[in-house]
Amino acid sequence: MSFSASNTSLWSAFLQLGVIAAALLAANLLCHLPVIRKMLMPSAVLGGFLLLGIRYAGFDLINQEFLEMITYHGIAIGFIALSLRIVDRKERSGADKLAGPKSGALIASCYAIQGIMGLAISLFLAYTFMPELFKASGILLPMGFGQGSGQANNIGSMYEGQGFVGGQSFGLSLAAIGYLAACIVGVVYLNILRRKGLIKRASDSGEIIDEVTVKDFQDEGEIPISESVDKLSIQIAMVLAVYIASYFTIVGLSSLTAGLGEGMSETITALLWGFNFIVGSLVAMAVRSLFKGLRKARIMKRQYSNNYLLSRISGFAFDVIIITGIAAIDVNVLKDLWIPLVLMSIAGTVGTVLYLKWVCKKLYPNYYHEGTLSMCGMMLGTIGSGIVLLRELDPMFDTPAANNLLVGSSAAIIFGAPILPLIAIAPAAPLPVVGILAIYMALLVLFLVKVNVKDKATPPVASDIPLSEGD
Repeated sequence: MSFSASNTSLWSAFLQLGVIAAALLAANLLCHLPVIRKMLMPSAVLGGFLLLGIRYAGFDLINQEFLEMITYHGIAIGFIALSLRIVDRKERSGADKLAGPKSGALIASCYAIQGIMGLAISLFLAYTFMPELFKASGILLPMGFGQGSGQANNIGSMYEGQGFVGGQSFGLSLAAIGYLAACIVGVVYLNILRRKGLIKRASDSGEIIDEVTVKDFQDEGEIPISESVDKLSIQIAMVLAVYIASYFTIVGLSSLTAGLGEGMSETITALLWGFNFIVGSLVAMAVRSLFKGLRKARIMKRQYSNNYLLSRISGFAFDVIIITGIAAIDVNVLKDLWIPLVLMSIAGTVGTVLYLKWVCKKLYPNYYHEGTLSMCGMMLGTIGSGIVLLRELDPMFDTPAANNLLVGSSAAIIFGAPILPLIAIAPAAPLPVVGILAIYMALLVLFLVKVNVKDKATPPVASDIPLSEGD
């Protein structure tokens, strides 16, 4: 084997990872500048825009496919690490039992309102100024904003086969704009909160104390910090082992859908691979429960999961996917169909933010800002952008907001199931689909607003906790 630069397969991945790392380091240095510091822009977001600018300045340092691959796998790895963490009894006892289902219903209702707005715009344009416009193109708004580039690409490609010229690019454009909107809205939201004095962070006073105590790093009954294998190596090995198990789980589930018919099988399979982070999280939870059972039965003597290290792994993964997700935006696909693209993007952003501000005040009264900011980030961009914005208020995930994104995404599969057939029906009957979406959204809102289960204990609000006090 040649170890020189001529062996591109040997060096390519590591060179591109080095470029991503350099963008993060440069962004972190720039974030110390007073102007950028006042903007409250996360380092990962700034790093993503730096790398995007480098790509379109003509520097061929990193390719699109590699960026998309890192983004895809990074989301799963981050949430697997979070799901392997040991849940504290106090944290569990203070949680709302309906937080997961209601977060799932909230996500599904966002899909519905985005679908209604998108279809209303595409139908208006198709019957007035743009008669050639594909009437069901508006249903791609919740695919791009709510579910990300994967589903937007899949549904857009499916619509291309039904006569929507440029459907795939249109879906990807909406996903790209949604990602940008999530970052911009998040930064603006953070600045508004700080100017109004509604958030208090240790970094604002310059008193950042980042202490790692023995209790954080070494809980009772855990494996030693280092013996024959390093403790961090064990955490990384567990995360990757769960991810491999998740891969084979999805392969098995995909094979079981073969008997449902080609169209339904393709839709379900695309959902499984598109939401691989949910499958990974479920497998991780099962492994965590297995370990707990083995310890109770005294078969396993030590606790292998370490919350501090797993949080660091998830934090690293989320930082990376924000950079690669922004850098992977293809500006060229934004040129076509710009009128419906602009109208849908504005309506989707404004409508989603206003709706979430109203509903989150009722759902998450104890951590309203954390809940709203994280949901806005996810429902405009991806779950990764929701997490990175949340970390500006809740760096140690002290509130249930991060867990709501994860558990809610799982529950949203059930609540969002009735919307899936509408995607297939929309090209033939777009008007009835708007009516069905409106009725379903009304039912979801009734569930969110009328079914009230108060928390047994008030969870801590991250914006009132100094960074040094998080576990």
